[in-house]
Amino acid sequence: MPRTPSRRTALQGLAVAGAAVVGFDPFTRSWAATATATDRPLAGLPPLDGSVHTDDASRTAAADDFGHIVHRRPVAVLRPGSVRDIVAMVRFCNRHGISVAPRGQGHATQGQAQVDGGLVIETTPLASIGPVGPRSTTVTVGAGARWSEVARATLAHGLTPPTFTDYLELSVGGTLSVGGIGGQTHQQGAQVDNVSELQVVTGAGDLVRCSPTRHRDLFLAVLAGLGQCAIIVGATLRLVPAPETVRHYLLPYDDLRTFLEDQRLLVEEGRFDYVEGQVNPDAEGAFRGYVLEAVAYGPPAGPAPDDAALLRGLRHDPAGVQTSDLGYYDFLDRLAAGVAALKEAGLWAFAHPWLNLLLPGRSAAALAESLLDDLTPADLGPGVVLLYPVLRENLHTPLLRTPDDPVSYLLAVLRTTPPDDTATVDRLLAANRAAYDTVHAAGGTHYPVGSVPFGAADWREHFGPAWRRLATARHTYDPRGILVPGQGIF
Repeated sequence: MPRTPSRRTALQGLAVAGAAVVGFDPFTRSWAATATATDRPLAGLPPLDGSVHTDDASRTAAADDFGHIVHRRPVAVLRPGSVRDIVAMVRFCNRHGISVAPRGQGHATQGQAQVDGGLVIETTPLASIGPVGPRSTTVTVGAGARWSEVARATLAHGLTPPTFTDYLELSVGGTLSVGGIGGQTHQQGAQVDNVSELQVVTGAGDLVRCSPTRHRDLFLAVLAGLGQCAIIVGATLRLVPAPETVRHYLLPYDDLRTFLEDQRLLVEEGRFDYVEGQVNPDAEGAFRGYVLEAVAYGPPAGPAPDDAALLRGLRHDPAGVQTSDLGYYDFLDRLAAGVAALKEAGLWAFAHPWLNLLLPGRSAAALAESLLDDLTPADLGPGVVLLYPVLRENLHTPLLRTPDDPVSYLLAVLRTTPPDDTATVDRLLAANRAAYDTVHAAGGTHYPVGSVPFGAADWREHFGPAWRRLATARHTYDPRGILVPGQGIF
């Protein structure tokens, strides 16, 4: 794939707060800015197109994320000028036993992309978006490209990736490392199910193209593999025809089981292109208000929406229905105004001890009722609760673990709380773990974008029969185990 930005004359040193890094001191495990900084021999750094930063601001930023809960401080941050830089530095870190973690938009919630005493690699410079034409079936993009950028580039030609998460300002490499579940997943699968090829740098420092037919074991170990075997530097994504407009429905319910049953009906029939749902507190603070969110795509992706046909047989309160017609990108980017308001109010910088669980359909109502009964508006804060179904038959990525049930429900309790109230944060993390234990005992799984305290034994159980695939790939492609220790898997 094209390297972004273009290669410049190789630097003999690396820019660090106005100085040049000339080597790595294995004794102190730090980069030296001058050859006279130590009498010990230095390990010479490779020539790079980009720069390594050891200044306090860069390291402090890399020791934080959207969760604002965990803070692991690296010794340096790489801002690559090319994919070659990542290859060179991963090989260098391999030789010297330095841990490495890639970082996209920093939207993790529990330090997953942080590394204590290691090297953080920013992937944002890898933001290329390959050529697209009206007849394209795929597009190749850099791992640092944001989904909003990909959507705008492909929509210029009437095309779109099939599945999006609700928030578009995430990096492609970031969501493909986890899964990428959204309202289209019941029909189109997760984002990881819509990738035809990856370009990765393995933990051994090899640049490899992998796909379902080429280095298949690596391909399947990277998608939803939480960064344990390789760093995604590029991806080829599937494209489908995009609608020009959509019809957006908000349908209120006052009974949980009816709400879940109607959601299930819609995804099994494929009546809507997008199905999600929210749970809201009532006047007494109990989470008993349910809103089914459904979207039908208009031409050329689908027929003109017919309200009567789309809503036939549903048991919502007809008096509270809200319907609107939106441009397709306006629908995809519907959270933008709300996010801007949260940032302006300072709430984006609050702690986010999120809980994200996949409930088996057979017990979703009982599990959701129990977990929601324990939830208070104070513990949620200015966050939201999502609850919606996905179909297992459209999820094909082995490491994206889902319950053994034809229909699963994603329950996402997106908590927001002041970061300096560590007692509350710790209590909510403990509540997340208790909720996970309850769901796991019933056959549910953890969707690992949230903040559930996990150890190595938990991860082995989480991956279940897919564990051997991941462990074998880790041994093969990251034999020294330097990649992404923040997940706590190995």
